Amino acid sequence: MGSIEDIGVAAADRRIDRRPLHEEVIDRLRDRIVQGDLAPGARLNERVLCEQLGISRTPLREAIKMLATEGLVELLPNRGAIVTPLKAENIADTLAVMGQLESLAGELACANASDAQIAEIRALHFEMLAHHARGDLAGYFKFNQQIHLALIEASGNPVLINTYRQLNANVKRARYMANLSRERWDAAVREHDEIMTALTSRDAERLKRLLADHLAHKLTSVMAAMRENAAAAA
Repeated sequence: MGSIEDIGVAAADRRIDRRPLHEEVIDRLRDRIVQGDLAPGARLNERVLCEQLGISRTPLREAIKMLATEGLVELLPNRGAIVTPLKAENIADTLAVMGQLESLAGELACANASDAQIAEIRALHFEMLAHHARGDLAGYFKFNQQIHLALIEASGNPVLINTYRQLNANVKRARYMANLSRERWDAAVREHDEIMTALTSRDAERLKRLLADHLAHKLTSVMAAMRENAAAAA
C-alpha cells in the first residue's frame, strides 16, 4: 500500500487530468448546434444557457469564443452571439473541395496507412454500424466523423490534414442534416461498407472513386434538406 504522500500525488494527478470546464461546455454547445437544437441564426442567450448547463458566464463566454473560431458561432459587436446561419452556396463549395481532399486522402492512405491504422478505422466502422442499427443518429454521426478524420490522418499529409479539419468544422451541421432522411442514411451506410472494403484491400483507385461519390451524394442530400427547411420556415 502506498504512503500518504503517494496517495496525495495520485489524487493531484487525477485533478490535473480533468478537462477544463469550458472544454466540456464547447462539446455540449457544439453538439446542440450540429444536431440543430440551436438553430442557424438563433441568438445565444447567456442567461438561459447558463441555467441549462449549470455554469457561470465565464466558461460559457470562453466556449462561445472558441466556437466562433470554428465558424459555428458569429459574434455580433455589442449584441452577443448567434449560431452562424447556413449558406447553401458556401456549403456546396466547401463540400466540393472536401470531396477532392477525401479522394486524395484515400489514395494516400492506401499507400501510407499502417495495418494498425486500418484496423482502428475498421473498429470505428463497426461502432458506427451499431449506432445505425439502434437508430441513434447522434451516436452514429460521432463515429462517422471519427472515421472520416481517421482516414484523413492515415494519408500522412500534414497540409491535407490541417486543411480538411478547418473546412470540416464549418460544415458539420450540414453533414449531420444529410442523414436526417432514413433512406439517405441507409444509403450512406452501404457506401461506408464499400469504402471500408476498398481501404482494407488497399484498392486506391476504387477508394478514390467511392469517397468522391460519397461526398457528392452527401452534397445532394444537404442541398435537398436545406431547401426543405427553407420551405418549412417560409
